[in-house]
Amino acid sequence: MRKGFFILIMAITTLWVSCSDKTNENPIESGFFIRAADLSALPKIELTNSVFYNIEGNQEDMLTTLKNSGVNTVRLRIWNNPIEFHSSFEEVRIFSEKLKKRGFKVWISVHYSDTWADPGNQIPPTNWQNLSFASLKDSMYFYTEDIINEINPDYIQIGNEINHGILMPYGSIANNNEQFIELLSNGVEAVRNNTNQTKIIIHYAGIDGSEWFFSSLKNIDYDIIGLSYYPIWHGEDLIRLKTKLSDIAISNNKDIIIAETAYPFTLDWNDWTNNIVGLEDQLILPDYPATSTGQKQFIQKIREIIESTEKGAGFCYWGGELIAFDGPQSQHGSPWENQAFYDFDNKALSVLENFKK
Repeated sequence: MRKGFFILIMAITTLWVSCSDKTNENPIESGFFIRAADLSALPKIELTNSVFYNIEGNQEDMLTTLKNSGVNTVRLRIWNNPIEFHSSFEEVRIFSEKLKKRGFKVWISVHYSDTWADPGNQIPPTNWQNLSFASLKDSMYFYTEDIINEINPDYIQIGNEINHGILMPYGSIANNNEQFIELLSNGVEAVRNNTNQTKIIIHYAGIDGSEWFFSSLKNIDYDIIGLSYYPIWHGEDLIRLKTKLSDIAISNNKDIIIAETAYPFTLDWNDWTNNIVGLEDQLILPDYPATSTGQKQFIQKIREIIESTEKGAGFCYWGGELIAFDGPQSQHGSPWENQAFYDFDNKALSVLENFKK
């Protein structure tokens, strides 16, 4: 009797441990709020031996400062076959492992290109060009499958800012909408067939046209709506932003995030590379000037907006790592150093206080 009871207890314990392990394997907690930073260029910047300082002025590597500040997720772009090693599959795989060991969740933005993909550029990888549509779908499927199986991200974007389509001209919404839906579904299927852990994000730039775009994806099996929001390109009306976020989330019954945003702490520059934001009419004035306080208050407002939105699931700061890494006279350095997380002495700015839990 005692032996049978012992065996029963052992069986129950084994089952409980097994179930607990499976639960712990799932990186997406219920109600988890994403406080993310896109650090795609950090592996490249680290090769320059740049020195960083935390908010207190003490020397500290960037990942430690961001982790201590409350950043819980790191977003990385991945390019199929880039000219350089940076943002390649292998670099992203190695960096993702490092991030996981440091306690970050990993969010992969798949560009399905050898270079930047955005509303104006969705160029298929060189090796995929001139393929039949059936072969292109196979290539997209197996590439996405490799990302899931070898990198195992917590979040994955099927495309980056796909306002007008993906893998153009094959997946042009205007000219080949059925093929666009097929390609998107194909990428989603590659994820679902290989994991039930990774959350799928569909990413759109801006708010104009976003309601129609997501309403056309009713048959796509994804988890999260991702929107880019930069005042320079997407308007300066934060009330309208809040309204749109709520409308889109409710009408599509999806969680929603600000997948990209940023703001300058100055209009000055720290290298000779032209900055993307450098004029006062690109700001939201007078509420958010180009100062460290203005930058902090802008991101604070973005967080408040997404937190107050029904089904709001988080936000991501883009380019926080993009200091003037190539030297003060470089014409091929950072176009974003005035929007980074660090001032021109590489000291962390108060904007990071918005990432606290």
